[in-house]
Amino acid sequence: MDITASAEPSPAEIGALLDEISETGRRLAALHAREIDLLAAAVRVCERQSSGATSADHDIPLRSMAAQIGVELRASDRSIQRRMSMAALIVSRFPATHAALASGQIDRAHVRVIVEAGMHIDDGGARASYEAAALDVARRETTGRLRPAARILASRVDPIDLTERHRVAAARRGVWVRDLDDGMAELVASIPAPLAHGIHDRLTSLARSTIEGRASAPDDSAPADRRGMGELRADALADLLLTGHATLAATSASTPATDAITAHVQITIPVLTLLGHDDAPAELAGHGPIDLATARTLAATVEGWDRVLTHPVSGDVLAVDRYRPSAHLRRTLRARDEHCRFPGCRQPAPRCDIDHTIAREHDGPTDAGNLAHLCRRHHTLKHHSAWRVRQLPGGVLEWTSPTGRLHPDRPKRTLSFSPATFSPATFSPAPPAPPPTVAPENDAPF
Repeated sequence: MDITASAEPSPAEIGALLDEISETGRRLAALHAREIDLLAAAVRVCERQSSGATSADHDIPLRSMAAQIGVELRASDRSIQRRMSMAALIVSRFPATHAALASGQIDRAHVRVIVEAGMHIDDGGARASYEAAALDVARRETTGRLRPAARILASRVDPIDLTERHRVAAARRGVWVRDLDDGMAELVASIPAPLAHGIHDRLTSLARSTIEGRASAPDDSAPADRRGMGELRADALADLLLTGHATLAATSASTPATDAITAHVQITIPVLTLLGHDDAPAELAGHGPIDLATARTLAATVEGWDRVLTHPVSGDVLAVDRYRPSAHLRRTLRARDEHCRFPGCRQPAPRCDIDHTIAREHDGPTDAGNLAHLCRRHHTLKHHSAWRVRQLPGGVLEWTSPTGRLHPDRPKRTLSFSPATFSPATFSPAPPAPPPTVAPENDAPF
């Protein structure tokens, strides 16, 4: 609907707007329910394809289907596979929740809360009782209010006691990193609740000690420290994990534990930057731009660093050099790929296999034009499914899905390279050549 501007909107106009928003929400819920149906149907197709397969290849059809859906939606196939598994779970074990979503009584966020709280209930009768009670709450409350209520309801009807459920949940504990903007990242840990609260309490105590210490220090004894409680907790955590201690002296500057990081720093220098005509920011491979001060600090802790010469227009890697000898070809591939080369995958190159696009036994050469990084998941998919790949000039991998659809994957650097100022008349690209001679490592500019 279109609401025209006026000094005072009428109640009828506002009511019509609210009605349309509500109706749109119901339609979106119905579409989400349909998506669940389709993803669950895809799982059933994979189950038919897996019939009679060996245990080693049993999940290849599921991986292949997730990859096909992923490239269609421009999404990670790992995420798609998780969504497929969740969809099959919803359809088979939470039919009433699925029906409530299809009719627009609840939305996708409500479904996620209900399923996550009740998915561990194996007894069908108990799970149905839980689902009915949780839906009664979901139809009238927000997800924020539903979540604690769902947990309580699931705990009441689950025939397995809390001790056993905790043992199973604790087996899934782990730590992972989520990259953020502006050179930041989240360090996330899934651990037993008492340990998590204990860690938070200790970090709070260390932060308060720092605040009390700086309050009692003479005004001229140290630079002003204006970090808040959150910053102090974060710095104390970094100190404890990287140096094993966190004292007032150790936390006298923000994030002092940076000195304890041993890093591999990949420096990429476009030709125009190398010639002094550009001032591009430093880039941490697999993450993105970082500030130059942090980059210099990290680079100072390593024995050597790679310098990557790139084309200013296409971003192709022209050459790689290093002061200390290492495998030149591996460095070139690592600089070009940065991560797994299956469309959408971001598994870092150091965790990947270097795969011959044309197999070695089929006379595939061992050079940059026939090699690429593939994570173990997609390396296995390439060799044990109907997916096929060929390598085009410039390091582009052209993947062909089992249904014959083409999905090109360009090297990350050529995909994102976008020079702010470039005139073809001022630059005539030359063929790849060894980079120019530079000063010894200790005198080399960063």
